[in-house]
Amino acid sequence: MNEKQPTVSFTQMKDGTRADYELLETLEKPFLAGTADRLLKELAAQAEETLSGYRITRLEHGLQAATRARHDGADLDWVVAALLHDIGDRLAPQNHDRMAAEILRPYVREEVSWVVEHHGIFQMAYYAHHFDWDPEERQRFKDHPCYQSCADFCERWDQSSFDPAYPMDPLDSFAEDVRTVFARKAYDPDVLRTGVVTGLPDPVH
Repeated sequence: MNEKQPTVSFTQMKDGTRADYELLETLEKPFLAGTADRLLKELAAQAEETLSGYRITRLEHGLQAATRARHDGADLDWVVAALLHDIGDRLAPQNHDRMAAEILRPYVREEVSWVVEHHGIFQMAYYAHHFDWDPEERQRFKDHPCYQSCADFCERWDQSSFDPAYPMDPLDSFAEDVRTVFARKAYDPDVLRTGVVTGLPDPVH
C-alpha cells in the first residue's frame, strides 16, 4: 500500500513554516531532476500536435536542426539549443522563441540562450517581405556581440531544416545530450560564460 505523499500545512504561502518550506525543497529536487525527460516528452508530442502546412512536423524540424548542428561538430549547448529552439510552439505560439530561451537560460552559455530568444526576429529575413513587413528587423541588433551567431544559426540550422528528405537523427539519440545539459547546476557562472561569444563552428560540407 502506497503511503500518502506528505504535504505542507498552509493554504496561503505567508502562513508557511520553516518545516513546510524544507519539505517543499526536498520534494523539488526529484522534480527538477525530471526536467529533461519532460522536455523530451514535449518534443515527442510535437510529432502529433504540430503546426499545419509544413512538409514536416515540428519534432522533425527540431531533429533536423539538431542533426545539422551535430554534423557541423557543434558543442553540446548548440546541439541541444537547436533541438529545443521551437519547443514553445504548442504552448506559446506567439512568443515561442522567448519561451524556449527561458527554458534553456539557466543551463547553457549566455550566447546560446540569446540566439534562441531572438531567432524568431532573425528568421523574418526569409519571409517578412511577403507580408510587407520589415525583413531587416534584425538590424536593430546589428551591434550586439551575438548578432552573427544568431544570423548563422538561422541560416545554417533553422531555415534550412524543413526538408522531408533530410536524414535526421532520431529523438532518442539526443536524449543523453538533453539530460546532460539539464543536469547542470542552474545559473552556474562557469556554464553561463557571460560575455563569451564563440560563434558557430565552421560548416561541414
